[in-house]
Amino acid sequence: MSTTESSATQPLHDFLGSAHDENAQRTLWVVALTAVMMVGEIAAGYWTGSMALLADGFHMATHAGALGLAALAYRYAKRHRHDPRFSFGTGKVGDLTAFASAVILGIFSVGIAFESILRLVDPVRVDFASATLVAVLGLAVNIVSALLLMAGHHHGHDHDHAHGHSHGHDNNLRSAYFHVLADALTSVLAIAALLAGRYLGLGWMDPAMGIVGALVIARWSWGLMRDTAAILLDETDDRLAAELRSRIAAIDGLRVADLHVWRVGPEARAAILEVEGALSAAEVRTRLGDLGPIAHLTIAVR
Repeated sequence: MSTTESSATQPLHDFLGSAHDENAQRTLWVVALTAVMMVGEIAAGYWTGSMALLADGFHMATHAGALGLAALAYRYAKRHRHDPRFSFGTGKVGDLTAFASAVILGIFSVGIAFESILRLVDPVRVDFASATLVAVLGLAVNIVSALLLMAGHHHGHDHDHAHGHSHGHDNNLRSAYFHVLADALTSVLAIAALLAGRYLGLGWMDPAMGIVGALVIARWSWGLMRDTAAILLDETDDRLAAELRSRIAAIDGLRVADLHVWRVGPEARAAILEVEGALSAAEVRTRLGDLGPIAHLTIAVR
């Protein structure tokens, strides 16, 4: 059996995304904005008695915590990107952080739903006018935060298309981006509930929207948890695996004996390819040509 291993298309095992530093800076700005608004919404929620506003404020609290973890993850990943303890670099640190934030959000969604149900059973007086004003300010912060993160999120898509693929997501930024969108939605629900209570006398709408907001958070949390868990467990990249199999099939005398393709960073994949045939590993690599997002390839021929 002859084997060879590629020197990755990036130096050493540095599989951080191309916009790593930019995304880290955007995240820090959003952390600051969110932390300020979070304190204001929670204080106003207790002061006005609005459950919808409290739900939005505590959601912002989890959002600020998750974004803080994301900012730390960017720093840690960059600082240790060449650390030999990490066999394939630190490209998945952001996915680990995103998974943790998804779990935390799921727990908080249960708490918000429970408190909202208690408010439905035992209503409290709500200062609708003041609560609405604070909720509008919260929505404005959400919109600004989304615009800050949107540039980095779209940059990732543009980078994917420029390299002929569409699966290089930075889940650390993605978790922040979709969290901001979910936060904006809960702000909209809070505003709708407060207006209904003030002008239509539908006071029950406030805790009801708290429940709706909790369900939105829970669904977002589950989606991110599912996606990041797949990456952390080295789920096979089916599209790239199929492409590699197709390329090998086009080479006379070669057959795939074993193949593993998995994600090691936002824009990088690693692969272990074992083939049967008369060519050497170096010849197989040459015949495969451009490997696109596969930054680390090990080939074995038997």
